[in-house]
Amino acid sequence: MTDAQTPLAQKRCIPCEGGVAPLTAVDAQALLQHLHEGWMLVDDAHLLVREFHYKDFKEAMAFANKVADIAEAEQHHPDLGVSWGSVTVELTTHAISGLSENDFILAAKIDEIN
Repeated sequence: MTDAQTPLAQKRCIPCEGGVAPLTAVDAQALLQHLHEGWMLVDDAHLLVREFHYKDFKEAMAFANKVADIAEAEQHHPDLGVSWGSVTVELTTHAISGLSENDFILAAKIDEIN
């Protein structure tokens, strides 16, 4: 199986220190097709966002903590917004001011825990 055929959730994030271009909107849209339908491209395809809903704050926090564990393991960290019954996950690669494959890898791993 070539790297392009490897499911996103099975890949590992590669440290990004800049010096590469962010994904184009077309490339981001192609990768979006491999994620749960709740993910959206925002801000001219510079941000990947999904809101998750839970029955209460405790369940939302439990999910946020699972996301934190995955983010630490991948060394790629989303912005999380936690409120009563919901968690908003925002992904971007700050070093390149846009989206990279890492954002989609992390999103796919988050899809697996939800």
